[in-house]
Amino acid sequence: MNLALDNGLPSPSRVLIWFNDPLNWWGPGGLAADARQHVIYTVIVVTVAALIAIPAGLMIGHTGRGTFLVAGLANALRAIPALGLLILLVVVVSPHIHIQGGVPGTLAPGSVPYFIPAAMVLVLLAIPQILTSTYAGIQALDPVVRDAARGCGMTPLQVVLKVELPAGAPLIISGVRSATLQVIATLTVAAYAPLVGGLGRLIVDGQQDLADPRYGYPAMLAAGITVAVLAIAADALLALAQRKATSPGLAPTGAQPTPRTRPHRARGRIPTPHTSNPTPSKELT
Repeated sequence: MNLALDNGLPSPSRVLIWFNDPLNWWGPGGLAADARQHVIYTVIVVTVAALIAIPAGLMIGHTGRGTFLVAGLANALRAIPALGLLILLVVVVSPHIHIQGGVPGTLAPGSVPYFIPAAMVLVLLAIPQILTSTYAGIQALDPVVRDAARGCGMTPLQVVLKVELPAGAPLIISGVRSATLQVIATLTVAAYAPLVGGLGRLIVDGQQDLADPRYGYPAMLAAGITVAVLAIAADALLALAQRKATSPGLAPTGAQPTPRTRPHRARGRIPTPHTSNPTPSKELT
């Protein structure tokens, strides 16, 4: 076995061998199944966080009430230690959840009591980015635009949905983008809860025997690389969505195509050809 220097661990070059082994990709505990679970968990957590944070941000940004909650609550949630809160919720909440079933390919049987506390922790970590970005996107709208919408007879709900929400969509998606990247990275911690899958499962289980060339250090490093690739892919997709969500009227001036102007020509006049002798000739007497 190729060992790295004097620490007794397999060399990082073993990761290439690990990736080239089909047995490490397929099957219930393979890399493909863990990556699929990682993506599903991320979508679930970010969706729940967005359903909570976006309406709250729209309401606070529209009414201007409770703005102190945006700063205070967001800073408090950012300071939460993810691993410590996960262990606390697993100890306190899991015994009260009596669901023994599972979801094929997503949640193993008996993992629901442990997945719910892990999802709660990740939702709490994802809410601040979405909440602050939504509030900032609504507050950035020019008050004149909001007053004009009210002057046109729009109800408060119509102003929020048809004016403020489209105008703040780029910043809202920016918050979802930041929250998604944080969830993808922090989701590896959720594997410390029993029976919870995802790419963190390879990292947590690999700590049991680091010298194992298949389930130890090479698997941990391969999982870390896969998490980074998922984060880059998610960031690229959400960056494209953020660009598409930007209204043409809100795009920077340099990004808008400059229309080509056609030369003005008076109607009914026919241009006279250019002659070499513009002066009229004198009549012969």
